[in-house]
Amino acid sequence: MLLDTLVTTAETVASTRSRLAKVDALAALLTRLEPDEIAPAVGFLVGKARQGRVGVGWRGLAGAMGEPAAEASLTVDDLDALLDRLAALSGSGSAGERNRILRDFTARATAREQDFIARVLLGEMRTGALEGVLTDAIARAADRPGDSVRRAAMLSGNLGETARLALTGTAEELDAVGLLVGRPVLPMLAASAPSAADALATTGEASVEYKLDGARIQVHRHGDEVRVFTRNLADITHRLPDVVEVARRLPVRDVILDGETLSLDEDGAPRPFQETMSRFGADALRETVLRPWFFDILHVDGRDLLDEPLSTRLAELERVAGEHRIPGEVTADPEEAERVSREAIAAGQEGVVVKAIDSLYAAGRRGSSWVKVKPVHTYDLVVLAVEWGSGRRQGLLSNIHLGARDPEGAFGEPGGFVMVGKTFKGLTDKLLAWQTEHFQEIEVRRTAGTVWVAPTTVVEIAIDGVQRSSRYPGGIALRFARVKRYRDDKDAAEADTIETLRGLLRE
Repeated sequence: MLLDTLVTTAETVASTRSRLAKVDALAALLTRLEPDEIAPAVGFLVGKARQGRVGVGWRGLAGAMGEPAAEASLTVDDLDALLDRLAALSGSGSAGERNRILRDFTARATAREQDFIARVLLGEMRTGALEGVLTDAIARAADRPGDSVRRAAMLSGNLGETARLALTGTAEELDAVGLLVGRPVLPMLAASAPSAADALATTGEASVEYKLDGARIQVHRHGDEVRVFTRNLADITHRLPDVVEVARRLPVRDVILDGETLSLDEDGAPRPFQETMSRFGADALRETVLRPWFFDILHVDGRDLLDEPLSTRLAELERVAGEHRIPGEVTADPEEAERVSREAIAAGQEGVVVKAIDSLYAAGRRGSSWVKVKPVHTYDLVVLAVEWGSGRRQGLLSNIHLGARDPEGAFGEPGGFVMVGKTFKGLTDKLLAWQTEHFQEIEVRRTAGTVWVAPTTVVEIAIDGVQRSSRYPGGIALRFARVKRYRDDKDAAEADTIETLRGLLRE
């Protein structure tokens, strides 16, 4: 298939707010793809190419873009092969070779294709082709039940391969996709509530567990082989030998565990989140020791537990990893739930997660069965631009522009971001130095006082609430926003939505 056809579909999807129209356009595209084009095409549309990051930044890409071609000639396979070549480059001279390959390739692309290629390479696809919409399109194009496609995608962690199987395989093969030790699955997600008592009113009897100030991990063990994955399914086994050692000591042969890891100080209190994340962001081993804490078990010694109630899973978790379980209590009493919440905060943790005791593990989904409770309003937003500082911050990028996701395009481009405020509060000297370097690396354009950046950096912001405002297109502005931390473990697609923030007006 010509790449131009994929680009046209992406533009069609981005230009409509109708979910049905999006599904129609994507389904029509999927039926026209050759079998070996399906997985790459799906990866391009959702901004998750199968090759992952290939070492191309905004600056390198801008320098490689020349005059566009007059006519479309590139194919989907051509772009996939380009990413293979770029991903294979390493060592001395690789930067120059990467630029040469990019220049040769983009010279064959039309202007529309150059823009599309840039967004694929930078992981910034804003077509409105959200994974949920594309999942529905796959089901329609393949004439398969939507639930079957969603489950296969969740358990395989790969929407592109799920699409290929749905479109080229049998219904039985699609339904046979299940847990496989060593292959990560999308993690179950939690909704939010203002208090533990409110959360318990939603869940009924529940396990009220500490919400650690750490990084989420998924641990797979088969015999002596252990693999550790992030919430985004990246393999970081080589960075977490402490976690691997703990997993090898557990009294099982095969297991899949869901949990978090964090570092503790001499008194057993959690160290700052950035110290935990430093072990995720570099290959070199650090002195910081990371301890795993597990809150769920998905598989043990040949037995899948996804469809077992939480009560059963917790009993197995206690047997397998008792001393490494996250603290918590099972209760239906709101006062008990609030007590656990207070204890979690006193221990230096973020709050609690309240989990319905009869809930199943819904991989990759956010529902009302798990509800997180934090003592302050914190949201994950995306940095859109940064302003140069003044005074003692002269020469540093300081005031950050914050955007919330707008998946349906209610206030702008579908799948884009809508600005909700600015802040320079909470930034340490170390963070100021880091963001001055980082945001210039992903710069899109600049004015005299502001650097506009690719919307790929997630930052956790604490606020006292929101207020109505005509200053920003979403109709709200953040109240007393301050930076808590940058979330290296999260993609922009996981940021909070404008509707979530607007919901605070109603509260």
